[in-house]
Amino acid sequence: MKEEKTQAQERRNVMKYTPMIQQYLAIKAQYQDAFLFFRLGDFYELFFEDALTASRELEITLTGREGGGEERIPMCGVPHHSVDAYIAQLIEKGYKVAICEQVEDPKQAKGVVRREVTRVITPGTVMEGKLLQDKENNYLLSALMGDSAFALAACDISTGEFHVTEVPTKSQLFDEIMQYRPSELVLLTGEETPEDEELSEQLALYSIVVTKRSVDIDMQEDSQAGFTALFSDVKSGRESTPTMLAASRGLLSYLKETQKRSLDHLHRVNLYEAAAFMVLDQFTRRNLELVETIREKSKKGSLLWLLDQTVTAMGGRLLRRWIDKPLLSRKEIERRQEAVQALLDGWLARDELRTCLKDVYDLERLAGRIAYGTASPRDLVQLKSSLRAIPMLKRTLRELAGDSGALRDVAGRLDPCLDIIDIIETGIVDDPPIAIKEGGLIKEGYHDYLDKLRTASREGKQWIAGLEQQERQVTGIRSLKVGYNKVFGYYIEVTKANLAALPEGRYERKQTLANAERFITPELKEKEALILEAEEKRSELEYQLFVEIREKIAHQVKRLQALAMQVATVDVLQSFATVAQDNRYVKPEILADGQLVIQDGRHPVVEAVLRGEPFVPNDTELGTDQQILLITGPNMAGKSTYMRQVALIVIMAQIGSFVPAEFVQITPVDRIFTRIGAADDLVGGQSTFMVEMKEIEVTLSNAGERSLVIIDELGRGTSTSEGMSIAQAVIEYLHNDIGCKTLVSTHYHELSHLEATLGCLKNFHMAVNETEDNVIFLRKLIHGPADKSYGIYCAQIAGLPPRIIERANQLLDEYEGAVAREVMSEGEDLRLPEGSSSVAEPQLDLVQEPVPASAVKIVEEIEQLDLFGEPVRSVQEKRTERPVANKTEEKALKKLREADLLNMTPMQAMNFLFELKQHM
Repeated sequence: MKEEKTQAQERRNVMKYTPMIQQYLAIKAQYQDAFLFFRLGDFYELFFEDALTASRELEITLTGREGGGEERIPMCGVPHHSVDAYIAQLIEKGYKVAICEQVEDPKQAKGVVRREVTRVITPGTVMEGKLLQDKENNYLLSALMGDSAFALAACDISTGEFHVTEVPTKSQLFDEIMQYRPSELVLLTGEETPEDEELSEQLALYSIVVTKRSVDIDMQEDSQAGFTALFSDVKSGRESTPTMLAASRGLLSYLKETQKRSLDHLHRVNLYEAAAFMVLDQFTRRNLELVETIREKSKKGSLLWLLDQTVTAMGGRLLRRWIDKPLLSRKEIERRQEAVQALLDGWLARDELRTCLKDVYDLERLAGRIAYGTASPRDLVQLKSSLRAIPMLKRTLRELAGDSGALRDVAGRLDPCLDIIDIIETGIVDDPPIAIKEGGLIKEGYHDYLDKLRTASREGKQWIAGLEQQERQVTGIRSLKVGYNKVFGYYIEVTKANLAALPEGRYERKQTLANAERFITPELKEKEALILEAEEKRSELEYQLFVEIREKIAHQVKRLQALAMQVATVDVLQSFATVAQDNRYVKPEILADGQLVIQDGRHPVVEAVLRGEPFVPNDTELGTDQQILLITGPNMAGKSTYMRQVALIVIMAQIGSFVPAEFVQITPVDRIFTRIGAADDLVGGQSTFMVEMKEIEVTLSNAGERSLVIIDELGRGTSTSEGMSIAQAVIEYLHNDIGCKTLVSTHYHELSHLEATLGCLKNFHMAVNETEDNVIFLRKLIHGPADKSYGIYCAQIAGLPPRIIERANQLLDEYEGAVAREVMSEGEDLRLPEGSSSVAEPQLDLVQEPVPASAVKIVEEIEQLDLFGEPVRSVQEKRTERPVANKTEEKALKKLREADLLNMTPMQAMNFLFELKQHM
């Protein structure tokens, strides 16, 4: 009852306004989450709250108007001819815009002109303009979190792509969403849940607009038949699930609600299995700088920048998708490799191929605009030009194919679309005007009646051209002229000084100017009517014929989209070949199972940025016997670069590219996890260390034995003892519980003892050449642990003042001296048995238990001390200098006397010393 009273009150409030404002409010009520651009003549106007917000966001003047209420209504507006720029500004800021057009001729309207919303533009439904980057997709996603599965549908309406998948966990759903980098996501929900709210908050941090819609589909009753009724051309053998169907229908429903037109070009449904591709979470994508750099957020300096030698816009977008989703199938990887090898071998023909591709415009987006009904005559001319390049492209590919089945298949699928070329060539002029409703679009000879109208218009204009000379002869006025404007039509203009020379009765005054009068004659009036009628009919007929041509081509959109996919594939493959040739890359050998071997591997991006300077290559071997490399060494020695290059080489190999090395064998990895660098998450309220721990949690929770894990400086964000304890525990877990291929770098040199207890872990370090006055980082990975970090030297070359460097060295010497004295005092009770002059090299006990974390500090100090390097005083001598203080100390000394020091391993000695200290 209360709701009914509220609605009645609202109706009464609306009734106080004028009919036009009532119309506005009625339409606005249906689009509360969007700016309503309300067409009034030559302007789009906004009212009430929309006007207040838009004037601020667009920096346009806020005015007002009377609308029947007690107060003036806030109002602002933009000209219809420049509305696209203003809409783009709002969309870029994450707003939505509803376009409300006049759908009735004002001359024939009775009362208020009828208006309707013809389209709602949202961040995910942009079809054209500066918001669309040539080599980037603009994805709109829908997500549905079911009871046991999470479904995702992704669509780019500008290209016609439609991808659908299902994943088992919420974290995997988030990973899939972030791989698409959508501008908008439709969250399909029943009742609002904490999980829905959490996902919305996560996406908001990445400036992704979230639109919530209810799920009104009974998923239990959905069937495969219902799915195929929606999509006529499923590009996968996989069967859909009820959750996938609901996500797809939810996305389509949102598109139909906002676009209000045919979506026939969304027929290429790709049902894919997320597990068929390598998973790259957001941390890994960021840390490896796959598509943009961490600092500048720019393409330059990323892997995409290096590999992008594509010529076409669609090729650039496909390359990005391949980098997002590296393959796991050995067969598919090798199929791409064969094509790259054929293109690499045929370098001369490849140059011809690139020349052909340069003539191909963005077929995907051209096809999308044609199907959408927004393509211009110039778009059709670009389509014709693109299709004319296909026959040469096809011939060149066949010459290059050789043994490559992939290239032969692509060449066979290249459809020249000769019938579409003929439609455009016959109907559309070669250089059409930008304005599509003012004529000049259709070729002569295409339509008989149009030719007649053109003849009438042309003859009428010729008659008028001769009228000026004729009237000058009749009147004797040499300055008389015949002109035309859109307001008054054709006229005869005579200066006021010559008005007396005009014969009376024949000239009818039409317009008075400051220094002249304009007239019209009966003959001119008659010709004007014929010309203007012919011009008007000609423009209307030309536009009608153009729309018919566009619709004919729209029926062939599937062919154009299929052609675009083949051309894009060729473009990416030739890009791989071009990059491989320019940078001396080799084809990696793909193994079904086993190890990862890289000989003389190089970081692809660093090498490209430092072109001309030498890059030090490094080897890598990871397999069943050597699963973890524990890498120590100083800052700036190249540890992080080395680890990143291993991950990038793996990714490049699994997308089908050749790689920067001399020899490579790779077993495809299912996931890559990276923990490289960190920063405070101020928005999320998390410290650097917490961000690091969360990344480690993601790694340990999701890594499997076929994964590749890269951890740089684990545990450095907390105290030394805690950081070292965490690092050792994580390494042991990766070794014992997961068993995956792992690279770990650390400044905790003390962790090198793990090689003795973890059978598949090996110590490596970055080589350094140190002289008395200089340190040279050799960038070379060699076996064994490092013993120094050279932090002060790095501070020096970073430019810290000399006074600080000197003080740091002084403090370091004092600290190391204090540690050495403490260790000596702890160990001076240890002495050799009588008669022993030397001690044999200590042997490590490989089965000894690891040192407890609480004893790490003692272990560090003992490992750096040569316990048996010089004679020590006897315990008896020690006792004579210092009396026993209490029974506890006496008990410890007795235990020391009874210990068999000669037969202890170094590890046993360390543990024994630790126990002694506990009793002191």
